[in-house]
Amino acid sequence: MTFIKVCGLRDQASVDLAVRLGVDAVGFVFAESVRRIAVEDAAALIRSVTGPTVAVGVFKGSSVPEVIEIAAAAGLGTVQVHDVRSAEDVTRLREAGLTVIRAVVAGDSSGDFGADRLLVDGATAGAGVPWDWAGQARPDGEWILAGGLNPGNVRTAIDATGAWGVDVSSGVESSRGVKDAALIEQFVSAVRSGRDSVGHPCHGIFGVPGGKDGADTHH
Repeated sequence: MTFIKVCGLRDQASVDLAVRLGVDAVGFVFAESVRRIAVEDAAALIRSVTGPTVAVGVFKGSSVPEVIEIAAAAGLGTVQVHDVRSAEDVTRLREAGLTVIRAVVAGDSSGDFGADRLLVDGATAGAGVPWDWAGQARPDGEWILAGGLNPGNVRTAIDATGAWGVDVSSGVESSRGVKDAALIEQFVSAVRSGRDSVGHPCHGIFGVPGGKDGADTHH
């Protein structure tokens, strides 16, 4: 099945719903954003991430040491970094025990720098604006599509790109930064409605279910 990540979560009800639906990953934003969450608040939510769902910390504008420090404080084992500058950055994060998703904008051909996964977003990362998914060169291997996805277009986007995974945030919100339970359910249903022959459960993607070190109530 196609990998699904629901990002920008800040409340217990949304986290519980995502876990109940069996999404592969939930994202917590530590970058400047209306969806930014305090480390201590994220840590409390992350402790409730159970089963195969993995919690992911999303970073932009933080140094590698800052990413490592916040990940440790929040109980994260996986990070999504939007400004990885080199393979050395990835190596330092992985040496700290972190699984790394490198996020790039469409058209960036620099590759994954040795990260565990590559996420491709629109020209303005995090803006939630649809872009020419099919018109861009597709990365090699298993990659995650982001940018302007919603319940109404995600199936078309998957079919057009062959993406291994999808990442949604604003597309499942009733207002900016406010997650909508019905839209989350509709998005997951839409992704799973087609011929989902790509992707694998999250524990096969990142190595372990739940949180950091594989604890079901951590990450």
